[in-house]
Amino acid sequence: MKIAVVAANGRVSQKVIEEAIGRGFEVKAFGRGSENKTIAKDYVQKDIMDLTKEDLAGFDAVVDGFGAWKDEEQPMHVTTSQHLCDILSGTDTRLVIVGGAGSLYVNPEHTIQVKDGADFPAIFMPLANAMGEELDELRKRSDVNWTFISPAGDFQADGERTGKYILGGEELVLNSKGESVISYADYAIAMVDEIEKGNHIKERISVVSE
Repeated sequence: MKIAVVAANGRVSQKVIEEAIGRGFEVKAFGRGSENKTIAKDYVQKDIMDLTKEDLAGFDAVVDGFGAWKDEEQPMHVTTSQHLCDILSGTDTRLVIVGGAGSLYVNPEHTIQVKDGADFPAIFMPLANAMGEELDELRKRSDVNWTFISPAGDFQADGERTGKYILGGEELVLNSKGESVISYADYAIAMVDEIEKGNHIKERISVVSE
């Protein structure tokens, strides 16, 4: 398969690239910085908002690894993903987005989200709200084959690569230990599995470690 990864120098994106290349994928990386921090041999320095239809033509999937941490940058989650949607509109290329856990539901009625909990860290609220809005806007797009993948609540950059995970949907899923945790490496496995299988078009899915 042939995939493009945008915001490629992010730590999640780097893991996705490693996993994809390890499976024999052809990977093209796009990053804002001049330095290629990934293992992809094909790297292009280009900001997401400068990408064109021509840049992303011919790929089976585009991985959106964009992430912002400063409060004033949070609206870019919507802006960047919608720009990618506009580029990919009407094509067969899939858009697979690194999502957040804050918008996962914690009740069957889907009226209460993780971020609504009294113990949800205030420092992460702007990010959770922005990524929740990003998902809301994606749900309005019927012209793009998008998939939004939410990690577990405890998303561990340096966690172990176990090779195992539990696939969930719109609701927060706990593992056999009652935990919501997954490593970047196992999340990357789940994302590349989804790219290969394409089972969740225009859906949000979630993953947690076993």
